[in-house]
Amino acid sequence: FLRRFGVDATHYLDSIDGLRHLPVDLEELGIGATRRSLDLSVIGRFPELRALYLEGQTRHIEVLSQLTRLEELTLRSITLPDLSLLVPLRRLLSLDIKLGGTKDLGLLPEIGSLRYLELWLIRGLSDLSAIAGLTELRHLFLQALKQVDRLPDLRAVRQLRRVHLETMGGLRDLRPLAAAPALEELTLFDMPQLQVEDLRPLVGHPTLRAVSVSLG
Repeated sequence: FLRRFGVDATHYLDSIDGLRHLPVDLEELGIGATRRSLDLSVIGRFPELRALYLEGQTRHIEVLSQLTRLEELTLRSITLPDLSLLVPLRRLLSLDIKLGGTKDLGLLPEIGSLRYLELWLIRGLSDLSAIAGLTELRHLFLQALKQVDRLPDLRAVRQLRRVHLETMGGLRDLRPLAAAPALEELTLFDMPQLQVEDLRPLVGHPTLRAVSVSLG
């Protein structure tokens, strides 16, 4: 009868084959980090999955392409050469990529209809230009991307309402944010490199209603 199942804090788990006992119409699944990578092929038996969380699991990760009803996906400590595995996920609305080393985000605009995107501490990632093509995006969360020194022009991201930038030490130019036509809420947290004058591009923004600023 279960519709949601998660397994975590089990570092020495050797197999997830027991997932075959869960109903095929499972809706949410989470699998945490383990000492060695587990065989993910078993999750292909859950075509109705709506939400999936994976941490450090890469063995047979190509099974992701079969989960075409996914709406929410979190990949933590997982490195993909690019995002081609996710292109078949036409219903995907929310994508979190945390840690890992996926540097090529070029296919982002071809993945589902993303409304939420979170990118956190991804090693070597420097190019965020693909975000400019996410025309349905509502909420953008960027944290600790050490190689990023510029934001993409957000004027085409016409649905973007909320932006959270945290520990983004390479950013000084906020003009791309000012170009987002529907921006309502902005958080700048742990951004000591910014000066008050750097906020000037946001003055007079027609839809901006709330700003939280921590300049340290």
